[in-house]
Amino acid sequence: MTTELPTAAAPDEDWLRLDDQICFSLHAAARAFNGVYRVLLKELGLTYPQYLVMLVLWEDGETPVKRLGERLRLDSGTLSPLLKRLEAAGLVSRERSARDERSVQVRPTARGAALRERAALVPRRIMTATGFTLDEIRDLRARLDRLTGALDAAALEETPGCR
Repeated sequence: MTTELPTAAAPDEDWLRLDDQICFSLHAAARAFNGVYRVLLKELGLTYPQYLVMLVLWEDGETPVKRLGERLRLDSGTLSPLLKRLEAAGLVSRERSARDERSVQVRPTARGAALRERAALVPRRIMTATGFTLDEIRDLRARLDRLTGALDAAALEETPGCR
């Protein structure tokens, strides 16, 4: 599949119209999602980024902080305070790896693991809020994953020294 870049807008097209920007559509959808998640996660005592951390820990169990950052696409400056707040809330524990002192391992506490049961309703409630079927959600997620991969690749191509 080849993609062609538009050379110039036709006289009746304006490539700089806000409503025609995919980035703005994604931004608006993300903000709308955050609004719904904010309400649902308040019942769990979590913020959206904290919920994402807990999702990884529920799925993977004990995880190095570096791996958490990679999975969530978060840098350590964002992730460290988030983990501190989760630890203060009694949901996770952190400790240095015995094998590699530079690595910090994070795991859900018993309280954090127990929260998983209550959180299980969140994805169903999100699906209801979207009005999409499960197949439509899976299709959209696959397309967004493809988009993310393409944009990551394009960013690498545009970064000097990464070709």
